[in-house]
Amino acid sequence: MDKHSLYQYIDEKAADFCKVSDAVWDAAETAFDETLSAEALCQALEREGFAVERGVAGIDTAFLGRYGSGKPVIGFLGEFDALSGLSQKAGVCQPDPIAPGENGHGCGHNMLGVASLAAAAAVKQYLQNTGAPGTVIYFGTPGEEGGSGKAFMAREGVFDELDLALTWHPGFHNSVSSGSSLANYQVRYVFSGVSAHAAGNPHQGRSALDAVELMNIGVQFLREHIIPEARIHYAITNTGGFSPNVVQAHAEVLYLIRAPKTPQVEEIYQRVNKIAQGAALMTETELTIDFVKACSNVIPNNALERVLYQNLRELAPPQYTDQEMEFIRGIAETCKPDLDALRRKMQGAPEAEVAAVESQLQKPIYDFVLPYAPNSSSMSGSTDVGDVSWVCPTAQIYTATWAAGTPGHSWQIVAQGKSAQAHKGMLYAGKVLAGAAVDLLQDPALVQAAKDEHARRMGGAKYVCPIPAGVKPRKMR
Repeated sequence: MDKHSLYQYIDEKAADFCKVSDAVWDAAETAFDETLSAEALCQALEREGFAVERGVAGIDTAFLGRYGSGKPVIGFLGEFDALSGLSQKAGVCQPDPIAPGENGHGCGHNMLGVASLAAAAAVKQYLQNTGAPGTVIYFGTPGEEGGSGKAFMAREGVFDELDLALTWHPGFHNSVSSGSSLANYQVRYVFSGVSAHAAGNPHQGRSALDAVELMNIGVQFLREHIIPEARIHYAITNTGGFSPNVVQAHAEVLYLIRAPKTPQVEEIYQRVNKIAQGAALMTETELTIDFVKACSNVIPNNALERVLYQNLRELAPPQYTDQEMEFIRGIAETCKPDLDALRRKMQGAPEAEVAAVESQLQKPIYDFVLPYAPNSSSMSGSTDVGDVSWVCPTAQIYTATWAAGTPGHSWQIVAQGKSAQAHKGMLYAGKVLAGAAVDLLQDPALVQAAKDEHARRMGGAKYVCPIPAGVKPRKMR
């Protein structure tokens, strides 16, 4: 069974895969609340002949589908959670929420889980038809957005049997992801004080809202004194009420602290804790520090990345009809590509290949493959794929499912989530992942090269989950 047969299998099942992606888009469920989405994917796995295990690692919406036996054991990672506040109608070129304030798939995870499923299904067909040794496991990993579902799963040893893991992410270009990402902690700071009439007896009150504001001011000053690669974000999730004539007795703020390495995050976290404690002292309020989740930085693997890049180059990217291009241009007009970031991604690639890409950067959709430049730049954000990469060699690609320059976590992503170009980019990703997996199944030396590189990069270190024992996954809404 050759790769063309794999691609043909995915094409034959294309309508089914797109239907599942659209169903997940419609459900638009946030971290650890993805009941409908998880079940749609589980049923699709069962239809494809996988043995499905639900409720993995004690998480209701985590699951896996398994087929085959023996080595190598190849994992495909699937995500399916949405983002809050990004409700948006599909197929339109302007902001137009279905229901203001509700959820929307603003990171394309409706496609992410399905392309990985398509790849796993195609590899299952390869194993079934050839009788070759090997095991394929699809991992349904909930709560990537603000939940670090993979980190909780890694803490429970879910990925320990893997020889390697492959995944992808929707984007506005076709490329191999290389370099690392930022580790992070998410922490909730809860202040409790004493309510009082703000005019009649303010002296008897102790304001939790004052404590939150003082904490935030302190952290603003801290930003000058941390490493420049670090980031500190916050959202005030509870201001204590709507009455300015009441001294607010309860207030909460949610912090997200990022840095290139987990020990750096830990150091900043301890400093933020001191600021919070200081704010509590200043306001005579009580402070509770509630650790929500964390994720590790990505350990890159160039050996696996080269296999993925070869498959990206072998398989021509999708083409688009005139009608599809009309919608793509409409979205592109609302976006502005970060060309500097794209150029950083290509740093170190052959000059001729970079020049060829530069000549096409004005296109409304990038129907070409970016040249591969190992470790050219690190991701400015975070991903719980990092925790899997500490356990086994892991690599991922991007494919163009969106118009050029589409910003992350935006209404534009939601609007494009059920479009023809989204479906085409999703199926393209599934084919590339499946082709890479078959290369790895057929050539044990490729698997060993990835394992050897992983061992070198780890330098004897072992994975330690950054989430403290006792912290459980939680819904944030």
